[in-house]
Amino acid sequence: MQGFSRVQVAECPMDEVPPEGLRKIWRWAVLIAVGGFLFGFDTGVISGALLFIRADFALNSFEQGSVVSILVLGAMAGALLSGRMADRIGRRRALGLEGFVFLVGTAVAALAGGYGMLLGGRLLLGLAVGAASATVPVYLSEISPAKIRGSVLTLNQLLITIGILVAYMINVAFAGSGDWRAMIAVGAVPALVMVAGALWGIPESPAWQLARGDRDGAHRTIASVTNDATADMLVERRVEARRKEAAKDGGQAGWHALLRPRVRPALIVGVTLAAVQQFGGINTIIYYAPTIIEETGLNAANSIYYSIAIGVINLVMTVAAVWLIDRAGRRGLLLFSLAAMTVTMVLLGLAFVAGWASVPSLIFMVLYIAAFAVGLGPVFWAIIGEIFPGPARASGSSASTAVNWGSNFVVSLVFLPIANAIGQGETFWIFAAISLAGLAFVSRFVPETKGREFGEVDADLLRRFGRRPPESTPG
Repeated sequence: MQGFSRVQVAECPMDEVPPEGLRKIWRWAVLIAVGGFLFGFDTGVISGALLFIRADFALNSFEQGSVVSILVLGAMAGALLSGRMADRIGRRRALGLEGFVFLVGTAVAALAGGYGMLLGGRLLLGLAVGAASATVPVYLSEISPAKIRGSVLTLNQLLITIGILVAYMINVAFAGSGDWRAMIAVGAVPALVMVAGALWGIPESPAWQLARGDRDGAHRTIASVTNDATADMLVERRVEARRKEAAKDGGQAGWHALLRPRVRPALIVGVTLAAVQQFGGINTIIYYAPTIIEETGLNAANSIYYSIAIGVINLVMTVAAVWLIDRAGRRGLLLFSLAAMTVTMVLLGLAFVAGWASVPSLIFMVLYIAAFAVGLGPVFWAIIGEIFPGPARASGSSASTAVNWGSNFVVSLVFLPIANAIGQGETFWIFAAISLAGLAFVSRFVPETKGREFGEVDADLLRRFGRRPPESTPG
């Protein structure tokens, strides 16, 4: 089956994967992407729950901020730890362990008797969110055929946006009773699904199995969606590719592999896109939408309902990205997205500086969210699952995701102080400049990965960084 590991040559035409095999792959992908759903849910649910937590626990402004931000700090740590863990115990066990941490964190937060216990629960949830956000793209990339790999990887972002939207809807459902514990506790349901899926619903990544010498296990998984003859062929070719790669790179894996000259261009692309995704301003809109809307002159009293509207727009455009990514390609969506983000941020800033009516400002904000959701939002997660060689795949995803969370934390921390110091419109222009710089970076350095095996992507990437590709890059 083409694409079970990105470091294969194009061994198997897509028409050799029967429809029932593709359906099975999609079922696996949905179970894996539950980690993305919990990522979205646990980052979104606190916005409504905190309205009632602060009254129950008499939290001051610093304590309220720490309840939100501790998850981001935990996510940075979880992302950094996940690469080594996924390489050591396998993708499936890592995902199951992350689901268990989600369960424990949810229980601690929902049953918290005070600020300290709540903070501990949110920290555990952050560790799980960060680890899952790094593990899921790697796992998805290693179980998906090349021709649908983009759509499968974009499933992660789709589940993230669904998780955020569901969290907002849960907030609305329990807002009348003020039951913040129930809001948080709902997260236990998908966490249980995640654990059960890892135990019984999904196979181990064949790429990881072969890296550990488990040829029989990899053969069984591949044969379950193709046939024995195709599985034999793919296993043999993959073993040979790994042998050549190990001979060339000295067998290095994990964090050590990221330091190799051949891997540095992929690392630069991964961490730069991670930073641009956040410093382009998306979370200032997501986190501070009611505040921004209020500045336009509209009534922001019903902030939860504004959040739901934003969540719906985000979801609809992410669905569009799932359909487009294996048709338009990664580069095309990234270039369009960053160009549109630049223009809409310039116009949004101008609307605030010029004091335009509230409706144009709201339109520019909505268009900005749509531009992000159809491109940079989901494509980043696809790219980091596709540009790293096998030995560095989990660590590369881990490093890129940690930078993403770190950038998220910095932007959410400094947005309001900067906006107060220089003006909200001028701050949006900074985000526009960052998006423009990201557009230039993608145009120069980011290769197209659509339908390509790793050898082609690697050679293109090295050329873009002015380096000579090896004569034969393992496929």
